[in-house]
Amino acid sequence: MKLIIATRNAHKLEEIRTIFNTDGMEVVSALDFPDVPDTVEDCDTFEGNAVKKAQELCEATGLMAMADDSGLAVDALGGAPGVWSARYAGEPCDYDANNEKLLRELADKENRRARFITVLALCRPGEEPLTVRGTCEGVIIDEARGTNGFGYDPLFVPNGYTETFAELPADVKNKISHRANALSAASKHWNHFFQALDTRERSDA
Repeated sequence: MKLIIATRNAHKLEEIRTIFNTDGMEVVSALDFPDVPDTVEDCDTFEGNAVKKAQELCEATGLMAMADDSGLAVDALGGAPGVWSARYAGEPCDYDANNEKLLRELADKENRRARFITVLALCRPGEEPLTVRGTCEGVIIDEARGTNGFGYDPLFVPNGYTETFAELPADVKNKISHRANALSAASKHWNHFFQALDTRERSDA
């Protein structure tokens, strides 16, 4: 059984492979299909973008595809940067510029509450897409700390911790992150499907 992950982001792919139970599956990514164009993420919801990415890759390759759309939602900014998280400071994606803009926007804000959000979509040839959502609550600090992770990780301290995502060991982050929670939900809600598909493929062999 082959599952294609709709990302060319090596950091994100490594997180997914580390967290998600892929026993019995051959996991590949969009990096293995360089001729398939990137999806234009023009939807106004995480669900919309995740489904669009998974559907386009599923249709282009004929494989079962899983995609995510993730972002940071800051209460004091009305949920921004939201679906524009990766391009908050403009094109192309620049993590440092995004973080600098976020700090400027929050300079006079007392409310620093925020959450990371991940929506996963699973598309199978000829079937309706499935989605699950995961979140991680926390706060945005005043200056970047840590060198692990990527994106807004150096500015985000999850509830119950004093370290940023970029300071926490990867094994800790991978247990509590938004992506971990979404992948846990996917394993819970989609596991029976993977088992059924694996059994069917074995019987057809």
